[in-house]
Amino acid sequence: MGRSKGFLCVAFVFFLTSLGRADNTAFDLAGPIVDIKVTRGDKILPISKVPNLQPGDRLWLHPDLPANQSIHYLLVAAFLRGATDSPPDIWFTKAETWKKPVSEEGVYITVPRDAQQVVLFLAPESGGDFGTLRKAVKDKPGAFVRASQDLMQASLDRLRLDHYLHVIRRTSNTEPQALHDRTVLMARSLSIRLDQQCFDKPTQEQAPCLTRNTEQLVLDDAQSQSMVATLTSGASSDLIGQITNSRLAGGGVYSAYVGAVVDVVRIMGNLHTPQFRYIPALALPQQDRLALKLNNPPSFRKPKSVLVVGLPAVQPAQVPSLRPVEPNTISCLQKSDLVLPVEGSPLIFASEYGHDFVLRLKDKAGTQFDIPITPDAARGGFVVDPASFPAGKFDRDLSGTIVGQWGFQPFEGPSFQLRNALPAKWLVASSDPSTLVVGRENTLRLQSDAAVCVDDVTTEDEQGVVLKTDWKMVSPTELEVQLGLKDVTPGPLTMMVKQFAMATPDPLPLQSFSEGASLDRFSLHAGDQQGTLEGRHLQEVTTLELRGVRFSPAGLEQTDQKDVLRLSAPNNQSVAGFKPGDQFVARVTLNDGRVLDLTTTVKPPRPQLSLLSKSVQPSNATQPVSFRLSNPNDLPQDGRLSFFLKSQVPDSFARTEKVEIAAADGSFRATLTVSAGDLVMQDAQTVLAILDPLRSLGPSAFGPLRFRPVDETGAAGDWQPLINLVRIPNLKEIRCPENPDKACTLRGTNLFLIDSLSTNSKFSRPVSVPAAYVDSTLSVPRPSGTLLYVKLRDDPGAVNRVSLPVLPDED
Repeated sequence: MGRSKGFLCVAFVFFLTSLGRADNTAFDLAGPIVDIKVTRGDKILPISKVPNLQPGDRLWLHPDLPANQSIHYLLVAAFLRGATDSPPDIWFTKAETWKKPVSEEGVYITVPRDAQQVVLFLAPESGGDFGTLRKAVKDKPGAFVRASQDLMQASLDRLRLDHYLHVIRRTSNTEPQALHDRTVLMARSLSIRLDQQCFDKPTQEQAPCLTRNTEQLVLDDAQSQSMVATLTSGASSDLIGQITNSRLAGGGVYSAYVGAVVDVVRIMGNLHTPQFRYIPALALPQQDRLALKLNNPPSFRKPKSVLVVGLPAVQPAQVPSLRPVEPNTISCLQKSDLVLPVEGSPLIFASEYGHDFVLRLKDKAGTQFDIPITPDAARGGFVVDPASFPAGKFDRDLSGTIVGQWGFQPFEGPSFQLRNALPAKWLVASSDPSTLVVGRENTLRLQSDAAVCVDDVTTEDEQGVVLKTDWKMVSPTELEVQLGLKDVTPGPLTMMVKQFAMATPDPLPLQSFSEGASLDRFSLHAGDQQGTLEGRHLQEVTTLELRGVRFSPAGLEQTDQKDVLRLSAPNNQSVAGFKPGDQFVARVTLNDGRVLDLTTTVKPPRPQLSLLSKSVQPSNATQPVSFRLSNPNDLPQDGRLSFFLKSQVPDSFARTEKVEIAAADGSFRATLTVSAGDLVMQDAQTVLAILDPLRSLGPSAFGPLRFRPVDETGAAGDWQPLINLVRIPNLKEIRCPENPDKACTLRGTNLFLIDSLSTNSKFSRPVSVPAAYVDSTLSVPRPSGTLLYVKLRDDPGAVNRVSLPVLPDED
């Protein structure tokens, strides 16, 4: 055994050395051509469409040699039945190719029962050549079985590689910009190793990069395992691998076919005679012509060269397992240059074994139709030609299955989801605004089952002017459309959605508007007849409807940041059915007829307080006068207000709840809290509130005060009147002259706080204080005793009594 393995390696080295001496070590020498057709039953196929033979098949062999060729070739066909069983003599057929019956009519042979392989030999004519060849095969059938298998596999791999190289060179010359995409698809289709770094090179260098090191390009698929096993098993596999990638063996050129070479070397080692030397021939079928490719020129001197050719094995058909690249994708049948991407069977694309392919269409009603399809490796799948498809006779949803022939065997491939282009109704997605606004870019989402069949989308205004429209398909049922309306006048628009192969587009009427209201939120608390709408341009809002209750505008506040619109429901429309947490869609109607939807959640009831009692405490500051306020609802600015409040909603007063104090116009405000000591809990429902206006509101605060509760979420109750805050001037004394007919002088500060004064409560002879009065003295009538009656500017309706010291004039 060891000597045998050593002989194999030595023989192999010798063989490769002889190859290294040749001018070209690749299989690029053109050999003879043999025409072959196969008949099975009543059907005849060329050899290019026959992936396997079966017992009973009738083969027509016709060597296509020049009539004036000086060398006569003997064609020998040998059937084999396995590596361990010698074939009988009748399984060998010889044909003298130079004689007229063979050269003109060919020869017929029939595949016998139990045959497993077929090998052709082409040998130069010499005495005893047929017997010598037959004896070599009968003595060592296993070597020829292996040679037949690997030569056939090497030929198929060469078909894949040649197809890849041909398309690369053609694309590089005619469409270099398409080289990347086509190469990537071909690599997937033909199972070819791809060097991505080639695409980083300049365009003119990409094709040479992609086609170098061709021995490394062909990857193994399910049908290549026998070759792999030959190269990676056995004691001499490492040595063989090293040699076939060495410079001596041609730098690894076409080393994907080394399996066949290895077996031929074994045949040489066992069958070498002084008369014959065996060399491999790759068989590349084109229709019924089998073109032979050699890697070594044949010798016509002893030892003469015998060409060894492998034919398809005699076995059941091995139908390829074809699978879709994206099984869940939905495609439009009428799409221009539609390709159904598939993978898993390189020979579908590189050979003619698969033929007569059609896409068998079927709709839900069971209607069926076949349309032609063609495998195209550069496009990554089957190219569909739907020109003859009667679209109007089918539903929109279709199922298409690839069917055809694999040799003589019926073939059924994967199925695809398809859409038939038919007139469609398009809807604007409910999640998008229902309006288009001029002066800006607008985005719409159009929905229809026909989205996958859209070829183009255009838009025109009322005058027929075409508007800028960009679109893309986001799903088989939805389009995203970008519509430019920057220089467009508001008005009707028509969007035209054109589908593949349809002459008339689907019209979609639209309406464009000027800038409209934008809605942020609508706040409504349970139990309230009024809510607040926040957003922009809310002056355009006419009504808001929420579950049958119609709210109308009741007051708008606008700022630079946002608008707040109060909306009220009529008292005859009950809101009692709105519960906290209920979620509804409010429909907001604008003054131009647009209706916008706004999701609204009903909030918990707002807090409510009732005022139980209040008490005003004057300032403790000592003054030389007695100033008595006649209105119990007036609070001096330097005084103090104590008032009791009771919680109505909720049932108890939370310690986190606040009481807000503010002027009627909101110009100043203060917040009372439990934590700051301004609120003192009497019990769970009642709280004592204490207000020090000078400290809390400042010296410029005056006028009616109001209060409201604010809970921890920020929800505020209704404003309620609390008290009127008044400022009191600092009055010092009255100075009167001796002459009773002369007026007296009032002295003090902040006299501008006085509206008017009189010496009697009826104000029969009032003295008005001018606005913006800044003096510290004021001429007044002589009082009866020490009393003056004063009306304050902060409450001019109340008559207040002031007791002042009346002193003689210092003059």
